[in-house]
Amino acid sequence: MSAPLPRVEPERVARVREALAAVLAPEQLRVDDAALAAYARDESDSGVHAPDLVVFPADTRQVSEVFKACAVHGVPFTPCGARSGKSGGSLPLHGGVAVSLERMNRILSISPEDLTAVVQPGVITGDLMKAVEAVGLFYPPDPNSWEVCTLGGNVAENAGGPRALKYGVTRDYVIGLEWVLPDGEVVRVGRRTIKGVAGYDLVGLFVGSEGTLGVATEITVQLIPLPREVLTALVVFPSVLHAARAVSAVLAAGILPRCLELIDDVALRAVDGRGFQFPPGAGSAVIVEVDGNGREGLLAELSQLGDICASQGATETLVAQDASQREKLWAARRVISPALRALKPHKISEDIVVPRSKIPEVIERLKAMGAELGLTVATYGHAGDGNLHANILYEGAHQRPLVEEALRRMLVMTVELGGTITGEHGVGHAKREYLSLEQSPALIDLQRRLKAFFDPSGLLNPSKIFPALMRS
Repeated sequence: MSAPLPRVEPERVARVREALAAVLAPEQLRVDDAALAAYARDESDSGVHAPDLVVFPADTRQVSEVFKACAVHGVPFTPCGARSGKSGGSLPLHGGVAVSLERMNRILSISPEDLTAVVQPGVITGDLMKAVEAVGLFYPPDPNSWEVCTLGGNVAENAGGPRALKYGVTRDYVIGLEWVLPDGEVVRVGRRTIKGVAGYDLVGLFVGSEGTLGVATEITVQLIPLPREVLTALVVFPSVLHAARAVSAVLAAGILPRCLELIDDVALRAVDGRGFQFPPGAGSAVIVEVDGNGREGLLAELSQLGDICASQGATETLVAQDASQREKLWAARRVISPALRALKPHKISEDIVVPRSKIPEVIERLKAMGAELGLTVATYGHAGDGNLHANILYEGAHQRPLVEEALRRMLVMTVELGGTITGEHGVGHAKREYLSLEQSPALIDLQRRLKAFFDPSGLLNPSKIFPALMRS
């Protein structure tokens, strides 16, 4: 296990608390045990790291003042939102100030004419989806936690989701940002037009920077027209390898659904009966979703896809007949992660990505690795774009060395197959020591220099993304 990280000195915390009390209302600054405990963890298995205080700025000016105060007093500060992340990216590892943006939660505008929306970072992703769909528009990025996660967190992590297969990820839709830099300076980057190439693409840099280069206080996203028809089906297979080969075959045939979600045998067992009953004998399944403007064309596409899956061993293709059946399918998919905890008390959730052609191989190798180490491995997720959520399930601390070995092997295997160690969860704290598996020392050093340019004090969200520096 790694050594405990050093915490900021109490004297510095006392001084910054006094400074923040001058710019925030009393209810915007909390130091009670309940608040500190709530902001000490996220949905990763990265431990408990309590801040010394939690602040709730209500506007851009207050965010800027918080950042400035922390910089002046030398106190680390860590932005956070819904704390639904799985890489430890919002954990205040050194204590200091947790800066929650959840109260900045207004949808500022939706323009059907310009196909844009402007939101604050605390807006729940699902609330934006529903608001734009009510006026015939569509915001495609749909992380699995869309009912609770926020747009600010999505920007920080460049979140994806099942629909990324067809529509892309958060970075493909964010076109403008109001951004607070680590020293408190406020800048506007990007644009409100659909096209624009003036200057460096700072929006592209900031989206996915994991809260290490600043935070968004206003987000402009582009929208697209809402598809008129959506059809969803569940394709049942005898094993996960049959399912993985079918996914590859569907894509090789030139069919591009908006979702191709794989559920392996372990994940299927975890959710079976939780609002949805899988057919007897199901060893794996794929949720398929297609969309467009003509029902007949979509039915033909589903039929062709079903035939391809049958040729790869599928035993049934069940088409949802209405919105209620669709929602039951997706509800089962969304509860996989928490349901796995009913099988074992602890789990590590990884989000590796491999080339699509390597999906069957990586699944087979992960299952064999789990069997060798005596650990249960569940593999599910966005198989259509090669992004798999590989979960290692275990009993407790006595198995942690085996878990660490399994994690190392998994990430080495992923990179050997031409993949990446994270597709949407981010590196954060959980995977920073594995970044060097994928990136060269020179590339990591370049990114360290970029971080130092924006944050020379190193106080904003420290000990994230990059491996710990070796002390001589």
